[in-house]
Amino acid sequence: MKIWFDILTPKQILFFEPMVKKLGKTHKILCTSRQYREVTQLAKMRKIRLILVGKHGGAEKNSKLKVSLERKIVLSKLIKKYSPNLTISFCSPDAARISYGLGIKHIAFCDSPHAEAVMRLSIPLVDRLLIPWIIPKKEFTKYGITQNKIISYKAIDASIIVKNKTNTFKKVLKLDKKKTLLIRPHESEAAYAPKKEQKMISIIQKISNEFTNYNVLLLGRYSSQIKKLKNKLGKKIIVLDHVVDNNEIFSLTDVFIGSGGTMTAEAALRGIPTISYNAIPNIVENYLVKKGLVKREVNPDRMVLLIRKLLNTNRDLIKKKAKLELKIMEDPYFKLVKTIESVTQ
Repeated sequence: MKIWFDILTPKQILFFEPMVKKLGKTHKILCTSRQYREVTQLAKMRKIRLILVGKHGGAEKNSKLKVSLERKIVLSKLIKKYSPNLTISFCSPDAARISYGLGIKHIAFCDSPHAEAVMRLSIPLVDRLLIPWIIPKKEFTKYGITQNKIISYKAIDASIIVKNKTNTFKKVLKLDKKKTLLIRPHESEAAYAPKKEQKMISIIQKISNEFTNYNVLLLGRYSSQIKKLKNKLGKKIIVLDHVVDNNEIFSLTDVFIGSGGTMTAEAALRGIPTISYNAIPNIVENYLVKKGLVKREVNPDRMVLLIRKLLNTNRDLIKKKAKLELKIMEDPYFKLVKTIESVTQ
């Protein structure tokens, strides 16, 4: 069987990597993506071969539309020639439209029903949708898919990334101070992204002023975002301008401060003291907060107090709690295999 993966974000590379390797043992696999800083650098690091078609559309609606239309035209020719039996994506609107137009069965994963634009452009066209069990199916049926086409698996997507034992660890970072705070700014160019840049900068400035005896690392997403943050904050903190290996960066992290997305969940499930400033409220973040694996704080002053508390918390207890949570989570690959069998018969 020929299978096409459309892989669009760094999270999707790490999530799909083990599935691509397992399916590649018995099937022919084609992986496509687009020009996107973190994706291209991470794929090279993970030795994943991607055919790049088009580019990321940026923050503006007009640019997103133009780039998406251009990508669909070029990509549709490639996929028609490749002639796959099946498409797998993370609700890629381009993959959804092309697969529907060419009559290719499409299985999609998703843990982000809050990404309304992407949901509206993909969900009605997919043949099956696989989702984490903590997300109610009604969060997706409102976008035009019937409940019987939705399959739940007992895992948070970040757990697949944490459990993946592929080792690309190369020690690159050289840090002077004993303890390290890692900050991940929120997604600023997605259609669902809130305009909360000043709030994020206020949090980072407060942390950099209060923790001068610590390494404060900032892992940006886009070149424009990194440049802006370097100009405003670069003298006090280390703004990373290259993609880093998750195993390395998390092995050095004593406290993680994230926006509530995949890296927040990954840090928590690795047993790292984790704070979410909840830039994009979502069901996964809410679940981890309720489980006590993530602390939520949006006030810069209170966040400083919380960081100090977490720096003195027993890491062994946090790691134990994370391991127990990981233990109950299944590998969705097996649900995927069963779903492939059902849609391709």
